[in-house]
Amino acid sequence: MMTVVPVQKLKNICGFCGSTYGRTSNFVEAAKDLGRILSEKKIHLMYEGGDLALMGLVSLAANIGRSQVLGIIPKALAKANIIGKTNCEELIVTCMHERLITMIKHVDAFIALPGGLGTLEEIFTIASWAQLSIHQEPIELLDVNNYYGLLMIL
Repeated sequence: MMTVVPVQKLKNICGFCGSTYGRTSNFVEAAKDLGRILSEKKIHLMYEGGDLALMGLVSLAANIGRSQVLGIIPKALAKANIIGKTNCEELIVTCMHERLITMIKHVDAFIALPGGLGTLEEIFTIASWAQLSIHQEPIELLDVNNYYGLLMIL
């Protein structure tokens, strides 16, 4: 069961999305729109960090609109510079698991744009933790071009 959180109560949201631009320009526009809307609503963004593709576009748009933006990056990814430079504040944690735990402790909701295996892994982990009552924050899939259509059937 998903909990509905009124927008006025959302202060911090965690965004998951791809580190590529995806198959269509609609993904790019959705990422820019999400960042803009978050800043208009004065909602802070916590995300995977980096400036690559969709995740970079969301964070940049939110940051330009003066939302607080925090990229949380596992040490291994930061050392290897796999995700590029973060557009905002950055918190380096020991591992992917610690990143998700940190996000759960500090956000009011989760939203996922189209993404690859990493995005899907984060969605499934957060969803299974919700099912286990580890957290109660709502999870939303931004279903651009029916990207999550088959997943929603499940």
